[in-house]
Amino acid sequence: MLDGELSVVAAGRARVAPAHPIPRAPRWARRYRLHAAVSDMTCALLAGIAAVFLRFGEVTPYVTPYVVLSGALPPLWTGMLALNRAYEPRLIGVGSEEFRRIAQCGFTLIAAVAITAYVTKADLARGYVVVALPLMIVLTLIARYGLRRRLHGRRRRGGECMRLVVAVGHRAGVAELITRFRRERYHGMEIVAACLPDESSGEVEDVPVLGDFTDVPLVVQQMGADTVAVLACPELDGTALRRLAWRLERTRTDLVVAPALMEVAGPRTAIRPVAGLPLLHVEHPELAGVRKLIKSAFDRLVAAFALVLLAPLMAVLAIAVRVSSPGPVLFRQTRVGKDGVEFTILKFRTMRQASEAEKVELVNEGHGLLFKIRQDPRVTRLGGRLRRHSLDELPQLINVLRGDMSLVGPRPPLPEEVARYRDDVRRRLVVRPGMTGLWQVNGRSDLSWEESVRLDLRYIENWSLMLDLQILWKTWSAVAGGAGAY
Repeated sequence: MLDGELSVVAAGRARVAPAHPIPRAPRWARRYRLHAAVSDMTCALLAGIAAVFLRFGEVTPYVTPYVVLSGALPPLWTGMLALNRAYEPRLIGVGSEEFRRIAQCGFTLIAAVAITAYVTKADLARGYVVVALPLMIVLTLIARYGLRRRLHGRRRRGGECMRLVVAVGHRAGVAELITRFRRERYHGMEIVAACLPDESSGEVEDVPVLGDFTDVPLVVQQMGADTVAVLACPELDGTALRRLAWRLERTRTDLVVAPALMEVAGPRTAIRPVAGLPLLHVEHPELAGVRKLIKSAFDRLVAAFALVLLAPLMAVLAIAVRVSSPGPVLFRQTRVGKDGVEFTILKFRTMRQASEAEKVELVNEGHGLLFKIRQDPRVTRLGGRLRRHSLDELPQLINVLRGDMSLVGPRPPLPEEVARYRDDVRRRLVVRPGMTGLWQVNGRSDLSWEESVRLDLRYIENWSLMLDLQILWKTWSAVAGGAGAY
């Protein structure tokens, strides 16, 4: 997960104590795993049946072995997934590790079948294998994605299926962690108690403080928690953390450690043992070179394809904007791009004419440098609908094609915003601004100025083509729902 990558360490209590039964996973986690297993078996069976009919057309005595093989696929597939730990509770609903393990199992099975058929010289219909195994992988990934979406929905709407977490650290760090978990509830982490180093009582962001660092196992037992989240603090060095893990081992309580490098994602970090010490090596972000050329080529190819594909829709929207209110179809505004170079951004006009002159009369609702207000009186009725689903930003594909913008990147700022930037915020200008970004898929205009900056800087520090693809994928659901757009 992108927010404060948490490295998971199996943990529990190791001191001599009366034997306790190993606690079971929460009921919702057991049900999710059961549904996942049934779903995986169903996908394997459907793929096998589809391969039989697509390859052979009908069931004959020659086809019978393939029917039997199709019946054996479900237990074989779920068994492989279980061996690769694709049903672990800690993978449920968070990150791409669940999907990676499924794909890894699929490719391993394809390789195993190919090697076995070659070595044994088995007369295996290649058409069946080519259809059955890839289709099984694709169906399984789609089904797991559907299960995950449903789980995220339950977490967002009703706070169901949550992991109960005890946060351990200093007050400021615990407060920040609570805020992040509450903002992104789909991760499924709910902090129910906190342990601070100074034995203070009271609350942190409405979460009760129930003890200090020595009380963590007791607080876990008292609250029925299944996870302990430890934040970076000098009191919990390697020895203290190891002892805490031992104390939590018997209860099978997960121990997650939030490193001090909260905004550095996994691909840029690697643990390298030096002199017996596991040192965390942090790579510098790659903002130039071949990867930059690949990103630029990808942006322009996708933008060109999208412009051709969306040309009819953009023509209809242009006519609608022109008819709905007097004024030009396109709104042009100066924005600041890479290295502080200004460019003209293009949008479908969503406000009435002379809207910029009226801006000084409106009050900013506390978004820092950003000027965003709800129920903006300057926005036309059609403009509000276009903004809700980001349709007004489609002309920015032309900016991407020109090289002024990227498909994914920081929010394109105004010159007056840049003039007030601090040194750390100016780092947003080292890459091209984007049509979408982490700010788009994590709240859009509902974000505060500080949160918007944090997400932009995190994107810059951890950029990769895979991250771009993930953001583009999530953008569809963000703009379809229309949340945070005004």
